[in-house]
Amino acid sequence: MLNVAVPSIADDIGLATGSAHWIISAYVLAYGGFMILGGRVADLLGRRRVFLAALAVFAVVSALGGFAQESWMLIAVRLVTGAAAGFMTPAGFSLLTTSFPEGERRGRALAVYGAIGAAGFYLGVVAGGVITSFGWRWVFFVPAVIALAFLVVGAGSIPRSDAAARPPRGSFDVGGAVTLTAAMMSFIYGVVTVGEHPADLFGYGALTLSVAFFVAFLLIERRVAQPLVPSGVMTQGRLPWMSAVGMLFIGGFFAWQFLLTLFLQQHLGWGPLETGLSFTVMAVELLIAPTLTPKIAARFGNLPTLIAGLVAISAAFLLSLRLDGSAGFLDLLPSLLLVGVAFALIYGPLTAAAVEGVDEAQHGVAGGIVYTGFQFGAALGVSIVTIVLLAGGSDPGSADYARALWVPFAAVLIGLVVAVAARFSPRGAGAR
Repeated sequence: MLNVAVPSIADDIGLATGSAHWIISAYVLAYGGFMILGGRVADLLGRRRVFLAALAVFAVVSALGGFAQESWMLIAVRLVTGAAAGFMTPAGFSLLTTSFPEGERRGRALAVYGAIGAAGFYLGVVAGGVITSFGWRWVFFVPAVIALAFLVVGAGSIPRSDAAARPPRGSFDVGGAVTLTAAMMSFIYGVVTVGEHPADLFGYGALTLSVAFFVAFLLIERRVAQPLVPSGVMTQGRLPWMSAVGMLFIGGFFAWQFLLTLFLQQHLGWGPLETGLSFTVMAVELLIAPTLTPKIAARFGNLPTLIAGLVAISAAFLLSLRLDGSAGFLDLLPSLLLVGVAFALIYGPLTAAAVEGVDEAQHGVAGGIVYTGFQFGAALGVSIVTIVLLAGGSDPGSADYARALWVPFAAVLIGLVVAVAARFSPRGAGAR
């Protein structure tokens, strides 16, 4: 909902194009940084309890965002709501995966889960365009109301089947979550600063600080009784491969969508509603994901299905390289349709493949790892594409957008190579 409002928000509160990405990056970095901790907390305290508590925090803080008067206030709200989502998502994911046995039933459930998430995304894009026309502050108020409604429904409908015992002392690795989030944020800030101003010492300082935070994270993980990432979890199944693929895929998509939103509104002069409506073409995913994807994955396996989706999105981004100042909706249509097909073939099979072979007791953590890769990829993709876009000046033209569109294409192409490598690796060759 918020992505299509970014240009309006930036104009109103005085954020330059080069800084507008923080409206997205602040959220996704906090989201990713606290997701593994969220998965761990959900596994120990109970998935239902954690999901509902995080949903309540999200609702309240999102409402506060509608009153923000300064950019720092808005970014702070995005950080807190991102952290709340970081607890909510792995809790919801593990509620689902532990309710269905591994195999076709779980695959179908994940496909429906993905389709519901996609429906929310597409409705949010359109709603974001409509709501922004009444004022961007409503893109914070409306999600708050929706979250409160889901909180009421969830409290009465989610079964109390995962009540947890008292967690052991030192169960929550807060230090690990904080240092991991700080490492990612410092890295993104450093990349953006150095990319825009190569002589800026603050950028290099941020990159150095990122390394220091990551070293601190590794030291904490070695010493705490209950580390954020339990020993051995990254060697189970194809989790590391799928985390990398997810990071590249989502990073490429977020970079592409962010770039296309700016291109349509700031370069072609489209309004938020027109932009939002154009993105709904990708909703073709909703026709495929819950019906055809489970059958395709059951017949050919999760990895081959995922690879087919990555081929589709690579083709979509390749086609978008031809966009210029005279582009219209029909020029966008093939890419938008292919992206919708790609999401249908990628999202469910990727998440299903990620937890195959992982101990069920660690599904929350595994989900957190995958989604952390998603969010770090999103922040990094948006940051890099911003640097490339503004390399030619603060007022980008058609040539600058054409150059920047190579970034998402390269990301998904590398993701395709990694997925193929996973298929033929010793760990993945014998698995579906």
